[in-house]
Amino acid sequence: MSKRLFVKGNEAAAMGAVEAGCRYYFGYPITPQSDIPEYLSRELPKLDGEFIQAESEIGAINMLLGASACGRRAMTSSSSPGISLKQEGISYMAGAELPGVIINISRSGPGLGGIDASQADYFQAVKGGGHGGYHIPVLAPNSVQEMYDLTMHAFDLADLYRTPVMLLGDSVIGQMKEALVPNPRPVRELPEKSWAVRGKSNAEQRVVKSLFLGDGELEAHNWHLHAKYQVMKEKECISEEYETADADLLVVGFGSVSRIAHTAVAMAREAGLKAGLFRPVTLFPFPEQALQKAAARAGKVLVVELNTGQMVEDVRLSVAGAAKVSFYGRPPGAGSLPSPEELFEVIRKQYDQAS
Repeated sequence: MSKRLFVKGNEAAAMGAVEAGCRYYFGYPITPQSDIPEYLSRELPKLDGEFIQAESEIGAINMLLGASACGRRAMTSSSSPGISLKQEGISYMAGAELPGVIINISRSGPGLGGIDASQADYFQAVKGGGHGGYHIPVLAPNSVQEMYDLTMHAFDLADLYRTPVMLLGDSVIGQMKEALVPNPRPVRELPEKSWAVRGKSNAEQRVVKSLFLGDGELEAHNWHLHAKYQVMKEKECISEEYETADADLLVVGFGSVSRIAHTAVAMAREAGLKAGLFRPVTLFPFPEQALQKAAARAGKVLVVELNTGQMVEDVRLSVAGAAKVSFYGRPPGAGSLPSPEELFEVIRKQYDQAS
């Protein structure tokens, strides 16, 4: 059995990347994710890897593109405004079908905003923040252990589907310390990277590109990408449920908020209220079918987010009228996260309004 460590979420993600075989990292420091490049700058050279602090976030994402095109497992990380600068490169990688992992330890905005925890990057992450109508898998950890485990999973998803993958955390998950069991990476059968460029010495010329100018070529490529996203929706959805079997109110939250909501739901149960919690782990693909089933059983849904309302739109689409959906948001700026007691009162009011 692996030993237990006491580490930050950011460090856990960096450790997961190393365990997953990542040997190339390109980034630029920004609060609250700088522990990731700090860790990798120390550890990758010991493993004959490469750490480069790029001149900018734009430089970093294009270095990731280059390393990926050569078939290497590589990663970058940043926080919200830095991720915004990377969007063109992410779109290029999605168009060229290049794997790579991007970690966003999100902070408040818009603009420079502040360094408080925020979930206002949901739209940017799951709707394709750059141009061209693409999608990338987005994983939302809610613990230090999941920062480690889901980072490894992100690398496998990237190689399996030839796509960038984003790990979407926030300053709470990135900066908090918890026990971590550094388990080895699960074995998953992955396709050979027969597309990777190898230089002019190859008899076979390999070209990685996102520019398609032939008659009908780009349309065919976009339908190909669309089909790949549909396969992801069928095979890669992950969610977690707590006390949902007999729930008549379903609380939906992801990331750090889901931890607070978990305690609030437990408090509601102690008070005799049949609340349950549904946590999407994959934000794209969104676990639509699992949520619809849980919501239909409950009849009422309460979505909680650290923003003014983003995931709630996907919840409403997933529920498809099978339950009444309400929203409670706390955008950053008040200087604190909602407490379990605060969310319990929100849950209790839902019952008071129904009586």
